[in-house]
Amino acid sequence: MKCCTMCKKEYDETAARSEYAEAGEWLAGEVWLDAGELCPLCLENRARLVMMYGHEYNT
Repeated sequence: MKCCTMCKKEYDETAARSEYAEAGEWLAGEVWLDAGELCPLCLENRARLVMMYGHEYNT
């Protein structure tokens, strides 16, 4: 189990991830440089927020 640096909850990093979580993982690696530190829920939320408000990434 790992601890998310954003929400501080423990999560299983080997669990299956949604498409939103995969997109969030890409953002974590390429934009915020915190890959491997966030739980799937925080990754999903990040991806959804970027889709709504991060127009520079939605080209």
